[in-house]
Amino acid sequence: MRSYELKRKTAETGIELSLCLDGTGKISIDTGIGFMDHMLTLFAKHGGFDLTLRCVGDTNVDFHHSVEDIGIALGTAFSEALGDKKGICRYGSVILPMDEALILCAVDISGRDLLNYRVDVPTEKVGDFDTELVKEFFLGFVRNSKITLHILELEGENSHHILECTFKAVARTLRKAVAIDENFKDEIPSTKGVL
Repeated sequence: MRSYELKRKTAETGIELSLCLDGTGKISIDTGIGFMDHMLTLFAKHGGFDLTLRCVGDTNVDFHHSVEDIGIALGTAFSEALGDKKGICRYGSVILPMDEALILCAVDISGRDLLNYRVDVPTEKVGDFDTELVKEFFLGFVRNSKITLHILELEGENSHHILECTFKAVARTLRKAVAIDENFKDEIPSTKGVL
């Protein structure tokens, strides 16, 4: 089982996280931010990951510290769960529709962190959640998982649908990339011999 558990404590947040890439549908999330709970539930469900996550943060200030630190913790766990990356497909891509929203997502589990985030969310907030924080979450995730991730909005008018579609697309793309290629299960998918 490719899994990892961590605890991360700062002056602003306390996070306990358990991630299994070869999941069976166990999801338990409590971030103190309703919208983030919903997005991470979508992420785990559509990625086929088991995810337990608890975050206690200074949400009385704002949601930024919690959202960024969750991205950092999840990215770290993702990288550690992959280990040496032997046998993974490495690449994945998805074009995912949800009602009027359409997101293109592509990933390379390369060992190099890059985020190309071109998602135009029409509103500044969904409920009490600042929509600009989604990019901060993915920045934290990408930097700590050391992956190349492209997320492009092709169509969308409803902020909630666009963001749901985004999290689902990323999850399904990662699911493809971390899948084991049975023809090359004992090999690192790189001519360098390391990722």
